[in-house]
Amino acid sequence: MFCLCLASKTFSIKPLAAVVFDGLCKTYPDGHPALIDLNLSIGDGELMVFVGPSGCGKSTLLRLLAGLEQISSGRIWIGGKVANQLSPQERNIAMVFQDYALYPNMTVRGNLEFPLKMRKLSQAEIHKRMSDVAAMLGIEDILERFPKQLSGGQRQRVAMGRALVREPAVFLLDEPLSNLDAKLRVKVRAEIGELQKRLGTTMVYVTHDQVEAMTLGQRIAVLNRGRLQQVGSPWEIYEKPANTFVAGFIGSPPMNLFPTQLCISRDGKPLIKLGTQELPVNIPAEDYFSLASHTLIAGIRPESFRLAAKGEWGFLAVAEWIEYLGHETIMQFRPEGMSDVNGCTPLVARFAGRQTFQKGETYNLVVDAFGIHIFDYHSEIALN
Repeated sequence: MFCLCLASKTFSIKPLAAVVFDGLCKTYPDGHPALIDLNLSIGDGELMVFVGPSGCGKSTLLRLLAGLEQISSGRIWIGGKVANQLSPQERNIAMVFQDYALYPNMTVRGNLEFPLKMRKLSQAEIHKRMSDVAAMLGIEDILERFPKQLSGGQRQRVAMGRALVREPAVFLLDEPLSNLDAKLRVKVRAEIGELQKRLGTTMVYVTHDQVEAMTLGQRIAVLNRGRLQQVGSPWEIYEKPANTFVAGFIGSPPMNLFPTQLCISRDGKPLIKLGTQELPVNIPAEDYFSLASHTLIAGIRPESFRLAAKGEWGFLAVAEWIEYLGHETIMQFRPEGMSDVNGCTPLVARFAGRQTFQKGETYNLVVDAFGIHIFDYHSEIALN
């Protein structure tokens, strides 16, 4: 297993500039829309992560950016220039694929040198770039091995090295960690983050793994069915989801979402219905009457629930399933008065450490008013 030797060598990449998607659309011949009116700017030197379920358009976006597919409409800007008609070679973009795509008949050295030989660089320049990248990635002692003789982590580093030697303007990564085991994935994920900070190059990273997105991305772009749902920092995506899709997709376990109604307490404070019970919610006063009596969707993160302290009153819930995971305990519960009749499924709460819950027992739970998200029932857009 190898580590990145970021301090031992000086190796810099000077990106040309930012990437801009301007009204980008991609429709396949069968009429299936892969991307719909995508507008987004990626800053110079930024690590942008695109995340979403399978088939949402993530990999298509990378292929369009790399010039491997033709766009249907809109424009792609790279380094301040429209790149629509540029060939993949003219875009100065390097890409690391999910399967690494190494040449099996070439050694590691041959794989690293190949893109430089194709550009007809001098032997001295080829040797310098290859040596610098090999040292940075900690793969100097495997240069004479063939891909079949390498571990998954080593292949991943070689694939990244082959892209880095080109000194690209933009570095694209298409789910590069999906073939690694869980422990190695965590290690290499951290290395990629450090590598991007060290080089300062623009990186566009595609994944379906929300943990990768949350830990790597300076900003995250969430896609679903070809449409951009939200763009923001990991904190914004998690704490301020723009709609119910983002709320339900980001987070594990995902946010609890259930239909509810807003009502006003006797002292004029807003409440939401939870079965036959009520919870205080943070809603601006000017929105009380416009939202009152309307069906809404409430969202609560599993970690927002806690057991009520002695003398504190929250709401009653019956435990239906308990999972002890060592570092945390997951409880599936149903609030009193909430049934499947109105489309409500059991809710999920997450508690730190080991909790001695019993299936079938009733517990008094509390959730802070600021921990409740409210969404419009029809548009599913966040209202608070």
